[in-house]
Amino acid sequence: MKITLLKSKIHRATVQKTELSYEGSVTIDKELLRAAGLLEFEKVLIANVNNGQRFETYCLASDEPGLVCLNGAAARLAAVGDLVIIMAFGQMEWEEAEKFQPKVVRVDERNRILA
Repeated sequence: MKITLLKSKIHRATVQKTELSYEGSVTIDKELLRAAGLLEFEKVLIANVNNGQRFETYCLASDEPGLVCLNGAAARLAAVGDLVIIMAFGQMEWEEAEKFQPKVVRVDERNRILA
């Protein structure tokens, strides 16, 4: 049997921009994506720390350092300056899951990776 576990997380990122007139997704600095082990177009769950909203979308990569931009309908679920947790999950067999450790990236208020 496969179980679902947290695979990757960007913890307490700050929303830098929102773009309502867009098809939808979350645009994230490609270095943050890489550090968290997230792929472009990968499905993510976003939890807004400020208002409690949770929603699913997919990632797009950006060359803009520190960018976290909510696009389309997701732009209505957070404001610039809100803190969000961006999570992805994976399915694995029990034996693999017992040894698995998710990638967790913690960032500062400008979405720079903390050591």
